[in-house]
Amino acid sequence: MRRPSGVEVVTVTETRTGTYEVVVIGGGAAGLSAALVLGRSRRRTLVVDAGEPRNTPAAHMQGYLTRDGMSPAEFLALGREEIARYGVDLVRDRAVDVTKGEGDGFAVALAGGETVHARRIVVATGLKDELPSVPGVAERFGRDVIHCPYCHGWEVRDQAFGVLATTPMSVHQALIVSQWSKDVTLFLHTVAESELTDDDLRRLAAAGVAVVPGEVAELAVEDDRLTGVRLADGSTHPREALFVAPRAVPQTGLLEKLGAELHETPFGAYPVVDPTGLTTVPGVWAVGNAMGFAEQVVNAASAGYRAGATINGELLMSDLDAAVRV
Repeated sequence: MRRPSGVEVVTVTETRTGTYEVVVIGGGAAGLSAALVLGRSRRRTLVVDAGEPRNTPAAHMQGYLTRDGMSPAEFLALGREEIARYGVDLVRDRAVDVTKGEGDGFAVALAGGETVHARRIVVATGLKDELPSVPGVAERFGRDVIHCPYCHGWEVRDQAFGVLATTPMSVHQALIVSQWSKDVTLFLHTVAESELTDDDLRRLAAAGVAVVPGEVAELAVEDDRLTGVRLADGSTHPREALFVAPRAVPQTGLLEKLGAELHETPFGAYPVVDPTGLTTVPGVWAVGNAMGFAEQVVNAASAGYRAGATINGELLMSDLDAAVRV
């Protein structure tokens, strides 16, 4: 039976063993997009949503055609309403284990005590951002401490930028953000000057990026806005926006339990997937930031759509082949 529009959360109140064709683990853009396609394909689908989207600190999301500037919270709420129209169930819970069962089935254990079963699994658990441990960074992250110029660059354009270096790769970030402001300072922080290559220095000079050595002690904040970056030597450099590079921590625990093959990247270990998101474990797909670091909301939604359509077709052909054998 279809649920009425506007229903945001459906709580599991009964044993649902064997009732689902697909369980989607993760209720962000990727997971909801996959669920929408599957629901519209008349597949019995459950979304397990722990309610921890990566973009929670951001007030707005950008770069999604027709949704540019929308609140991430509003975007997800609308997505939950949409999947409910097509009979997709959603439970606020956390998947703590996934095991392969007999045949093509999987068992998903939830933190609340339920175990649900499905023929196919979509893992959309995303990643977590670990921020540099500089006082003020975590408190202002998503406001005037930001990480992605494509997400936030327009909103802070032409302001005085700082870039907090945590690895030599931060040079690339400083060069990229110079597209949005010609007043950019790279604070080397924990990176030694000797770690910068000659090419780094030439490009920074060509872009007009100032380089300041020395460890950053804290951020200077006045009237609830960033005003500067204070170094350990006591000097303060006026800045209005600070770009940081969080350490990405992929949430791949469930995939690892299933034996999915991972590959190392500069941003962590992610599952090996085909163009549809299928992992090396038959019947298990990974989408969104669960399969890669650079998936923005629009990319994640696209990946979820592709996986959902692929799974529907694969289930259909599998059932037809079984009927032929009978």
